[in-house]
Amino acid sequence: MNWFNQPASFITSAPRLEDCPPATKPEVCFAGRSNVGKSSLINALLNRKNIARTSNVPGKTQQMNYYSVADICYLVDLPGYGYAKVPKRERERWGANIKEYLTHRESLHLVLHVIDARHPPSALDEEFFFWLATERIPFSVVLSKADKISKNKVQQAKSRLKKLLYNMNIEVPILSYSAENKEGISDIKQLIDEFIHE
Repeated sequence: MNWFNQPASFITSAPRLEDCPPATKPEVCFAGRSNVGKSSLINALLNRKNIARTSNVPGKTQQMNYYSVADICYLVDLPGYGYAKVPKRERERWGANIKEYLTHRESLHLVLHVIDARHPPSALDEEFFFWLATERIPFSVVLSKADKISKNKVQQAKSRLKKLLYNMNIEVPILSYSAENKEGISDIKQLIDEFIHE
């Protein structure tokens, strides 16, 4: 896992699958609702403050942002979904582009679906769980902002999520983390490492 400490750099923003870099390295992508903490997680994993662009304005990430890590893999920040102020036609375009990427990108090894630990999964989150499972796309659920609630509430959130996924006949890893104090980050690094080297 030492490769996380190696140099990392922003490569490109790709609006469509055909704009992505050549599929020569394994990729891990970060998906979830707007403003849930995907960019902050990438920064925490790479121990960099602002390599991934964070914003308090939901819907800011409008393309697939590629980050190369030590020439070993790509981390890909996907546009957030569910932000109402983005025009419907634009949201639909994002959705189509993201689905094409997720189903046709041969070098994609893992999707990290980020959910705010303080709130239950939304209907859109549940739809995304089911769609990923139906398409047989490897994914894990990671609960963000775990430092904002007690450890007991984090465990309760994990239990509820596990039950929800079980009822959908889905069994995937469920992790939690805090981008602020880095708790749980090492577990996510280990998971990523296992998937890109399998």
